[in-house]
Amino acid sequence: MGPIALAFALAALAWMLVLGDLLRWHRPAWHWYLAGYPVTACRVLLTWRKVAMLNDLSVSRRPPRGLLGDLVVKGDPLRPVTPRISFPRVTRLGLTATVRLHAGQTPATYLKAADALVHAWKVHAVRVTSPERGLVLLTATASDPLARPGLASAPAALLSALIGVLESGGAWVMDLRLVPHWLIAGATRSGKSTLLARLITQLAPQPVALVGIDCKGGMELGLFAARLSALTTCRREAVAVLTALVVDMQDRMRACRAAGVRSIWELPEKLRPVPVVVIVDELAELYLHDGRREGKAEAEQCSTLLLRLAQLGAALSMHLVVAGQRVGSDLGPGVTALRAQLSGRVCHRVNDPGTAEMTLGDLNKDAVVVAQSITAEEQGVAVCTGPDGGWSRARSHLTSAEEASATARKYAAMTPELPAIDRALAALEGGSQ
Repeated sequence: MGPIALAFALAALAWMLVLGDLLRWHRPAWHWYLAGYPVTACRVLLTWRKVAMLNDLSVSRRPPRGLLGDLVVKGDPLRPVTPRISFPRVTRLGLTATVRLHAGQTPATYLKAADALVHAWKVHAVRVTSPERGLVLLTATASDPLARPGLASAPAALLSALIGVLESGGAWVMDLRLVPHWLIAGATRSGKSTLLARLITQLAPQPVALVGIDCKGGMELGLFAARLSALTTCRREAVAVLTALVVDMQDRMRACRAAGVRSIWELPEKLRPVPVVVIVDELAELYLHDGRREGKAEAEQCSTLLLRLAQLGAALSMHLVVAGQRVGSDLGPGVTALRAQLSGRVCHRVNDPGTAEMTLGDLNKDAVVVAQSITAEEQGVAVCTGPDGGWSRARSHLTSAEEASATARKYAAMTPELPAIDRALAALEGGSQ
């Protein structure tokens, strides 16, 4: 019976290993609940005291200095007391634990210890937040949820675009009615163009006017020209289109004032003008100039017009989505003023810390560090802000240029006409002849 029992035991062990691998790849959430969480929770509880002591999270009830006559003697802290940690609670992608701070402690100490917690608990990441005074919430993510992201879903809504998936497993949605203006930064091949393609694909079936500004000769946004109400390929055309949009914005203001409302959404549906989304690819091309008077004047005009649209366009359903590789103060003070009006932020991998700081620094310093850690292999991964002011890592759904272009052609008949822009471009073309 001995050899038979051993054979059965080995067969059962092999079956469990095979089943574990199948669960890990096909049902990662089940594998985490059944195997990953119990082991990680035990690891959290068993290592907490040692990790707290090594990373200055424990405190001593007696000061590390004493008096010997008139002489101050410095010694090691006596009887360090470890902060109290709750039993880890399981989540779909990891676990959470609450720590009660000692008097005089701040969450900053725990932020510095986050990397140590990652290695001690053998998890992908640990985020430190403070839900209320005196408490710190440690949120551990077992593995990178964006390495193999699934297709998220979200209810369809006007001016809402399902971009991808958040690291929490939820849907990454850009809702322009909640967050009217967005700034998207990212280096070449970081996923910025894919995100714009996804955005256009999501907005194309909606009764929305899309205006493209692509001063790189239209190489990026030209693929979607069939669904764009206007496409400018140089700064001179951009000035004309933005001027026409500002005039249209003033007309919308007069309509709201005449009706006694503060937003076009309060107007009767028959009187409500079509929403406009202005998509700017490579912002720097609008601000950089060769020093000549004409180029400098055009750059200043673009800066002023974009700022006016950002400041006044939200209630009038005129939205800005501005993308660029470089978003720095070296482009001029106009960029800094515009950035302050773009409350939605997306930062992919960038080439310099300054761009990450300009994109996310005024919102959260931790988000800047996370954005700078995105590698070249993580195409499509970005740090994005939410309507609640928080931030999260996210990954956009892969949308090829061919797919987005085919969608633009499919819904070309839905393209609204913007007469003011057509007249401005016609006048510009007539004046250049």
